[in-house]
Amino acid sequence: MRLGLLGPALDHLEPLARAARYLQDSWNAERVVYLGADRQLDTLVASWAEALVGPSADDFTILSRGTRSCLRASSDEIDAFLEREAQRARLRMFESLPGEMTRSVELIAGKVAVMLFDKAYLEEEDILPANLLIFGKSREPLVKQVGRRWFLSPGSFPEHGVMVIDDEGEELRAVILNQKLDEVGSHILKAPRSLRMQVVGDS
Repeated sequence: MRLGLLGPALDHLEPLARAARYLQDSWNAERVVYLGADRQLDTLVASWAEALVGPSADDFTILSRGTRSCLRASSDEIDAFLEREAQRARLRMFESLPGEMTRSVELIAGKVAVMLFDKAYLEEEDILPANLLIFGKSREPLVKQVGRRWFLSPGSFPEHGVMVIDDEGEELRAVILNQKLDEVGSHILKAPRSLRMQVVGDS
């Protein structure tokens, strides 16, 4: 699995769009999550969908689009319609956090991950079960281990803002990309070995 992480865009929509498409096309990310609180990635995705299939580019209007486009269409035109709809459906890989104070809890490669905008909103019940604590509000990228937990942030645009969580190899790793979308850092997200103790009674 490859999970793309995008930090807050801070109104830098062009580099945000370029990074999102790069994670989709060059990294073959299965999902790309925007960690800003302003839902600017949603705005971009809506514009991409509308460019593909026209206004009201959602699942609820697909039947009316199909009727309008395919009722008297040739086989080539129908194939083109289906290809556009497939590209639109693939845009579902782009997600945004539900809100500024809302966290998303899920499993990433078998590890419990908490994703949110600002780590200041983390509560004890979020931290205790988590292996990965992923947040957006940070100017610089961060990959830091504290005990058995990893704190991760892609940083913010335009200088930073792009990270990939990748388990395609034998170990889970976090890859940091710069503004040119070149790989500039890679960290293995390995938990420390547990301390084993043996109690021996009196002989």
